[in-house]
Amino acid sequence: MPQRAIHPFHAFLLAGAVPLFIGAMLSDITYARSYQIQWGNFASWLIAGALVFAGFALLWAVIDLFRGERRGGRPLVYVLLLLATWVLGFINALVHARDAWGIMPTAVVLSVIVTLLACAATWIGFSRLRTGGAA
Repeated sequence: MPQRAIHPFHAFLLAGAVPLFIGAMLSDITYARSYQIQWGNFASWLIAGALVFAGFALLWAVIDLFRGERRGGRPLVYVLLLLATWVLGFINALVHARDAWGIMPTAVVLSVIVTLLACAATWIGFSRLRTGGAA
């Protein structure tokens, strides 16, 4: 069965989480180097926004998985990567809810892992969903 093009809103949700997770990671790295508490606050808000985007992208991906139009291994890997991104991102948000001194170094490590997972999920999400009609 030929693959359909990715829905524009699904693409928006999928791609929207990546820059927010990257921003949170960079904020955590900056906080680790400068100890300016506001960088930890920036990271917390960026993670919250990224979780909204990733959560709706995950919901969309799960619905697509169970609709039966795209069977095979890659859609399942895509959903599992999005799920891991969201779960670890949520844990990262809980870590960021602690005292500013208490978030280090766990926050940086989790932010790097979540950012890599989000990038991998986006890569697989866009590579499996072809646009155009030429093979």
